[in-house]
Amino acid sequence: MSNSAQKRALDNYRSRLTERGIARFEIQALDADRDLLRSLARKLREDGPEAGQLRRTIQQAVAGEPPKAGGILAALRRSPLVGADLDLSRPREEGRKVDL
Repeated sequence: MSNSAQKRALDNYRSRLTERGIARFEIQALDADRDLLRSLARKLREDGPEAGQLRRTIQQAVAGEPPKAGGILAALRRSPLVGADLDLSRPREEGRKVDL
């Protein structure tokens, strides 16, 4: 990169990334995993609830720890529908007559 304007633009871009808390680093992986790793990095950069769940899943997979018991129950308890007193019963219908 011999052009000083290009170098300055790249330095400015990287400093803006640093201000947002994004770090650049190099990894070594199979060429076949390139798209997977890029999409994984893109999801983690969003830093929303989906990224948090993805982080936990990957950390468990890498650490080799079994998942904690009661995970589904805990997720259901966090649901916004808890305490909504929904009536989910349906009327029983016999169906319709079909002439075969």
